[in-house]
Parts: sequence; structure tokens; C-alpha cells
Amino acid sequence: MSAASLAGLFRARSVALVGATERSIWSTAAFANFERLGFAGKVHPVSRKGGTVHGLPAATSCAAIGKPVDAALLMVPEQAIAEAFADLNAAGIRHAVVLTSGFAEVGAEGALRQEALLAAARAQGVTLLGPNCLGFINYADRVPIWTTQPPMPVLQGGSIGVVSQSGATAGFIAGFAHRQGIGLSYQVSTGNEADVNVARVVDFLVEDPATKVIGLFLETVHDAPLLAAAARRALAADKPIVAIKIGASETAARAAEAHTGSLVGDDRVFEAVCRQLGIIRVSCIEDLVFTAALLARTGHLRDRRLGLVSISGGICEMAADHAETAGVAVPRLAEPTRAALREILPAFGTPNNPLDVTGGAMLDASLFARSLPAFGGDPSLGLLACFMDLPDTPEEIAGYRGEIVRQIGKGFAAAGKPAVMLSVMARPVQEPGRALLAETGISYLGSGVLHGLGAIGRAFAWAERQERGLPAAPPAPAPAPERPASEHATLAYLGGRGVPVVPLTLARSAAEAVRAAAALGGPAVLKIASPDIAHKSDIGGVLLNLEGEAAVAEGFGRIMASVRAAKPEARIEGILVGPMRRDAGIELFVGVLRDPLWGPAIAVGLGGIWVEALRDTAIRLLPVTPAEVLEMLSELRGAKLLDGYRGTPGIDRRKAAEAVASIGDAALALGPDLLSLEVNPLRATTAGAEALDALAIWKGES
Repeated sequence: MSAASLAGLFRARSVALVGATERSIWSTAAFANFERLGFAGKVHPVSRKGGTVHGLPAATSCAAIGKPVDAALLMVPEQAIAEAFADLNAAGIRHAVVLTSGFAEVGAEGALRQEALLAAARAQGVTLLGPNCLGFINYADRVPIWTTQPPMPVLQGGSIGVVSQSGATAGFIAGFAHRQGIGLSYQVSTGNEADVNVARVVDFLVEDPATKVIGLFLETVHDAPLLAAAARRALAADKPIVAIKIGASETAARAAEAHTGSLVGDDRVFEAVCRQLGIIRVSCIEDLVFTAALLARTGHLRDRRLGLVSISGGICEMAADHAETAGVAVPRLAEPTRAALREILPAFGTPNNPLDVTGGAMLDASLFARSLPAFGGDPSLGLLACFMDLPDTPEEIAGYRGEIVRQIGKGFAAAGKPAVMLSVMARPVQEPGRALLAETGISYLGSGVLHGLGAIGRAFAWAERQERGLPAAPPAPAPAPERPASEHATLAYLGGRGVPVVPLTLARSAAEAVRAAAALGGPAVLKIASPDIAHKSDIGGVLLNLEGEAAVAEGFGRIMASVRAAKPEARIEGILVGPMRRDAGIELFVGVLRDPLWGPAIAVGLGGIWVEALRDTAIRLLPVTPAEVLEMLSELRGAKLLDGYRGTPGIDRRKAAEAVASIGDAALALGPDLLSLEVNPLRATTAGAEALDALAIWKGES
């Protein structure tokens, strides 16, 4: 239903310009765009005064047009919007783009006006883009309901759909792409997103045949579940999404006295969503455009080993450094390849990867045409990247610089592998250069070394992620019958949900503690049990390695005295008695938090004091499978410790991952009132994993 309603808007064949006037730069630009883009449909200026506007007869209302109209662009003042919507209804127009500002972006009163606008749209069955947006351009079908001048001329065959909450930024992205000779299929400004939001447009573009890659500029996410669902479909459809997401503020709904909120935060959750769903996150317009363009031109790169070629040894070395930073493999050449290149290169050339074809190519450009097939024939290479700036002028194209590019084109064609030519420094692509690219069939990015190799690294990582696919969603866990209110109850609950937990006994007297410790057959740990105390060790609420009746009895009294002095108002249930674990292990932190946009998310990191000191966590949305948790563990900066380091034993990652996944399932079963669930630490060893401490915080608690 959503995709069908957007198709009616984005592929409109007749458009009413409501509030059309030659005195408005918005109206003038919008009308001119229909001619600039070659719109084949009908345009109907609408003005209360009638007469002639933009050289066409103007209707006094949409209803007065007297013909079916697919969509309307509303350019009237805010106070006239209600009347304009009533007119749309009378005319039977069911799609509208609202340029007008003065709504939610200006504060509470504007938000109320926006709610009324949305209510009117829904009551009339109108698909609404905006308000406070510049509109959209469907380049594929030549439908421009856009209120500023786009870059001209239109580049044919563009396959990148750009969606931005900021209209100006959409224009900047389109302008930069155009200067690089990179065409778009769509550019959409969603503005305040009263109705149509980024998620709905992405959902539409996943099915759009003209769009190979989707580029996003996000300030926030208004429909996280739909965006997640669309991203899953895009990944399955082999259609990459490249996104800029600004803002790194901490999540507002944070559990008091819980680590998880400060460790997760809304930006870190979005980063986790990108990892989980295969969204390629970038931080600037250049990386968005170059990454999207590379993916649009090369498609899914199955063999992700890179061969680098340049006419400069210095650029070869620089490229090798940037490739390593981007996580791209640059393999050594096989000896037969090296032998073949020795027959081609000048005597002072060295057959390596990266390959310096040497300055001899300035005298004999055919060095590229002869060396690239031999180089590309190496079985260890999957993609070739050759660094050479594209000529700008007809004179350069007619000279040796143009000849070098033609020889590179011949070499690429003969190599029989995916190949891209990258500029040495970022530079625009001029019209003569575009003609030369069309002549040679070269895929080219004017990206420079840094942005170009970054784009290759992201394209490789995305292809690997796409090939792994998405795990099947596990069945929803059965709801918990009641919510645990203490550490002891939380650990017991987790144990009942398949999480390995340390055996604990609740003692309400020193004598009970002594009996419980004696039953352990070894040293004991004592911990205060109170629903009002989250951090026990800070107030003397934990004692370790107690042996013998006297030590346990004395420890019981010492904890009680210390806690009552520090927290006289706290409810005390007793003291938990458990075994002292002496064998080596690694403490992990596991925290679940309900993000206000994305829902329940789980964080894993090194536990104990390290969780605060290092803030080294990996995050995913719930539910997670053990396989996903294994990925999370590998992402930690301290991941080396998990496999043993300098004589210390490692852990059984698989069993630890199973325990973490079970904690996530247990948290989901507690329902939407759970604000935070922490297990700190989850003790992991070579034999398995065991939860030693747990804390659940509920909505309304502080």
C-alpha cells in the first residue's frame, strides 16, 4: 500500500502548482524544472487571481481545472494550507508536496498545525510529502516536483536514489554527484516527514527497477521498524544502502544507575543497526557519493582481492597504505604473473602489487594496454584499480593524456575482470572527460586515493555482509509470568531461561550464611541482597574468598554494618552466599536496553571495572542468535583477550555466545516494562560461561 501510494506521487503524469506566481522564486524554479527535465505530462498553474502564470492559463482552484490531476505542489502560506487541502479534496487529488514551512520545525504551536495537516491528509486519503520540503525529482521517469534548479544537463541512466530529510543537503549531494559525472535515479527531500518519511521512500526504492543503490541523509529516524524491514529487503535484493546519519547524543530514556544507557546511546544503536542490517554508514557527502557510484557501476564484487596500478611508485605506496587502512587485501603476485610482467615492463620496472608501470608509459602509453591483462590475469586478484586523472579539455584528450586513458581502457577490457580508474586527487569530471569515458567504457571515480580506496573497502565489506545474509528470526520467547525485583530473583529467572548462573543461597542470618558456605565445600563469596542497591562493592557490600565458619560469620556482620551505615533507607533481603571461582576466566558485561526508536538492544563487552574504563562494547538489536553474538565478540577491541593472551587461557566463545543470546531472549520475555537488564559479570572460561551478578530495572524505578 505504501509503495503504491508513492508510485502515484513519484510517477505523476499531471501536476497542479498551487500558489503559482511569477513573483516567487520557488514557483518560477518549479515550473522551469518541468521543461528542464522534459516532463511529458500536464502542468496546471493554480492561482486565486486566475489569468496567465508562467505562460499558461491559471485555474482559480484545483477543482476548477476540470481534469483529473495526479499530484499537487502546495506553495501557499501556512495560513492558507487548510483551504488548499479542502480544494485538493474537491478536485480528487490524492498526492501532495508541501513546500510551505511554519510547522513542527518552529516549535510546539507549529507541531499542532502539522498534526492538523496530517489529520486532513489522512481524512482525505492524500499521500503527503513534507511540509517544509523542496520536493522530489524522479530522473528515471522525468518527473520533477522540485522547487530549486537542479544541476544540468541531466545525466542519463543514473541509478542512485538519494533520500534526505534536509532539502538543501539533497541538493548538495545531487550537485556533487553531477560534478563527478554521477547520475541519480531519484532525489527526494522529506522535510518534516508528517506522512512520507525516509523509511517509506527506501521501502519504495527497494522495488524501483531504475535504482541500484540507495543513498540516505538522516537527522533522525521516524519509523525505525519500517526502515529496518526495508533494509532487510534491500540486503536480500542485493541493493546497497549508503547512509549519513548525523547526531551522536545519548539516548534519552536511560536506566538510572545502569551502565547500559551510557554505553549504548542512540548513535551507537544506529551504528549497530547498520552492522546488523548491512547499511553502509559514511560520514561525509564525498564518501556517500563515491561509495554509491562504485557499487552502482561494479555491482556485487564476489572476489574481493585488489590489484593496484599506477604510473607513480609513490602513489602505489600511498595506495597500499590506504588499502590496508580500509581493510582491503592486496595480494602478492604469483611467479608466472611476475615473469609475464618482466617481459613487458622496462628493465627498471618491478613486477609487484601495487604495480608501478613506470614513467615509461609517458613515452609508450601501450604499456598500460599490455601490462594490465598480464597483471589482471593473476589468479589472486578480483578487482583492478588504476590511478590516473581524467583529462579535462579537448586538447588534453587529443594528446598523450587522452591516449593513456584509451590504453587503460584497452587493458581493462582485455583483463576480463572488474576494474575501476581512480583519480590521484579528488577532482570534478568535465563534459569532455565524460565523452572519453563513454568512448573507452571505463568506470571512473574522480575520488582521489583516500576516498576511492575507502569506497572499495566499503564495497567489499558490504558484499561480504550480503553474502552472509540475515539469520532467520528465532521464535518469540514465552512471556515471563512475573518480573524479578532483586538480584537473586533475576539470577533465578535467568537460570530458568537457559542462562548458566552461579548457584546462590539467600541467607538472612550469620548462621544461615555459615551453613550455606559449608555446603559449598570451598571458599565463599558474600554479597548484599537488596533491590535498592545496584553497585554493592562501592559500599562494602561484597566480600570475596571467605573460608571457615568464623570468617563467614564475621563477614556477614561486616557487610550488614557497612551497608546499613551507607544506605540506611535501603531494603535488605539478606546476604547471598555463593562459591568463589578461582580458576582463570574473563569477565564479560552483557546489557539490554530498550532504545526509544529501535526497541530492545543488547551490548556485550569486557566486564567488571573494564566496562566503564574502556567502554568497549558491541551492540545489536534483539533478538540475536549465537552466530551474531560471535560477530559481536570479534568486534571488541579487546577480542584478543578472549583467545588467551600472554599465557592466560582463552574462553569458549561458542558457549559464551549461547549464554549471551539466552540473556537477550530472557530480556525480551520480560516485556516492554523492562528498562534495562544487566549481567555484569558474565564469567567466561574455557569450559563455558556463568552469570555472577544481574540487575533488572523497570519503568518507573529510579
